[in-house]
Amino acid sequence: MKSTIQNGAEKSGNKRSSQSPGRNARNISQQGRSSVESSASDTGINVPPFNHPHCDRQAMYQQPVRKVKPLRGNYDYDLVVIGGGSGGLACAKEAVAHGARVACLDFVKPTPSGTKWGVGGTCVNVGCIPKKLMHQASLLGESVHEAAAYGWNVDEKIKPDWSKLVTSVQNHIKSVNWVTRVDLRDKKVEYINGLGSFVDSHTLSAKLKSGDRTITAQTFVIAVGGRPRYPDIPGAVEYGITSDDIFSLDREPGKTLVVGAGYIGLECAGFLKGLGYEPTVMVRSIVLRGFDQQMAGLVAASMEERGIPFLRKTVPLSVEKQPDGKLLVKYENTETGEVDSDVFDTVLWAIGRKGLVEDLNLQNAGVMTQKDKIPVDSEETTNVPHIYAVGDIIYGKPELTPVAVLAGRLLARRLYAESDLRMDYADVATTVFTPLEYACVGLSEEDAVKAYGAEEIEVFHGYYKPTEFFIPQKSVRYCYVKAVAQRTGDQRVYGLHYLGPVAGEVIQGFAAAIKSGLTIPTLMNTVGIHPTTAEEFTRLSITKRSGLDPTPASCCS
Repeated sequence: MKSTIQNGAEKSGNKRSSQSPGRNARNISQQGRSSVESSASDTGINVPPFNHPHCDRQAMYQQPVRKVKPLRGNYDYDLVVIGGGSGGLACAKEAVAHGARVACLDFVKPTPSGTKWGVGGTCVNVGCIPKKLMHQASLLGESVHEAAAYGWNVDEKIKPDWSKLVTSVQNHIKSVNWVTRVDLRDKKVEYINGLGSFVDSHTLSAKLKSGDRTITAQTFVIAVGGRPRYPDIPGAVEYGITSDDIFSLDREPGKTLVVGAGYIGLECAGFLKGLGYEPTVMVRSIVLRGFDQQMAGLVAASMEERGIPFLRKTVPLSVEKQPDGKLLVKYENTETGEVDSDVFDTVLWAIGRKGLVEDLNLQNAGVMTQKDKIPVDSEETTNVPHIYAVGDIIYGKPELTPVAVLAGRLLARRLYAESDLRMDYADVATTVFTPLEYACVGLSEEDAVKAYGAEEIEVFHGYYKPTEFFIPQKSVRYCYVKAVAQRTGDQRVYGLHYLGPVAGEVIQGFAAAIKSGLTIPTLMNTVGIHPTTAEEFTRLSITKRSGLDPTPASCCS
């Protein structure tokens, strides 16, 4: 696919040279990360200092950056961004800051349940932000009950108010929508609330409330993101909801079946349990596909310990609405073939997301797709040289808000600010906001073994006991950290994994260390802040290969 895109770009008139002498990246040794001493190329282009099995960084930096000279007057805009989410908005605002004439199209189709929202995309409206707020509400419920052990007089009748919580969350979201609109106006980005589709490679047709509008641009950035999938079974669309609906649900969710065990499903099940409801997680195959599977197992076990049941190796067959309004779900165990059923108040689908390419008429612009995503090169260029894509719509890249934001900004700087810096999609930190949070950066243990071989990998690991868990006697059974590293040489750290409280806050700083070539000796010679959970990474000394017990005997020695 990559070669097809490059050939297509050359046929379209792209003058890119495959071997531009002044722009070639440093020759990176096949021996891995420890063999490179510098992180900058001879031309000053920011070249990450090591190879990575998920990112061919050498090939990525061999190509010279294409420069776009705005042709003012020939088109309505220098740049049109299709999609008003985090990546698209970041790109649009950055382009305007460097002198481009920019418009941003944004349109949200209501969900089958009728849910719709304002500008800002998934993260602001139905993703990261409301999810984190619901997660925080759940944690506060735990904290209130733990407070009694710390000497607070707590009313045992304390309980959450779903309606009040939803109202508070939605009020915050609407305030962000408003601030976003004002920010676009102040920065001179024309916001167009319309559904855009290509007429040709330089022309869009936008469907507005007032009628259709034709828009031309020299350059386009596609940043339309994705939406949740529904299973192809009876009753799924009619009676089920998704993460697009749960944060504005106008009734208590009650007993909820969460179908899917990716991070979205587990996060929703987690905060629902913390808010006093009864979630059940249905797992078709494995938990947290794409994540380290030892850590995924610990996450699931910690949720089961909290009373969240998992229906494993199970798929739904149908959803039927009962006379009392409840939902009868029939499901099948894929190993035994046994069919069973249960009644729920809510069914939440969390079985994956699809890219929103259907309405774009990409064939009119000659843009290639791969499944429901758009393949791009190292500059986020599609097979059409003046059409780019960023964010969740691109094929094979992390579907995370900060990734889309940085990629969008860097793209705008390359187009309009003479920058050479490309997005590096490797070693991106992320967090799963389950009740006991999981955060990681770098390679999973499985991927490290696959890339370098089991004999070349050393895994340092340990369980730990958060100080704040002692007095309320919270379970420390699944509080665990591990470092996946090179076994010999500099012992470069390939990945860090953490399961415990405030995981995102813990791992964020380590992400910069991983990017900078963190080694096990450096980690071991770092003085931790005591008593914190983050310091556990500096205390790692036991390897899996040693067979020693990784359970701590004391907290301060």
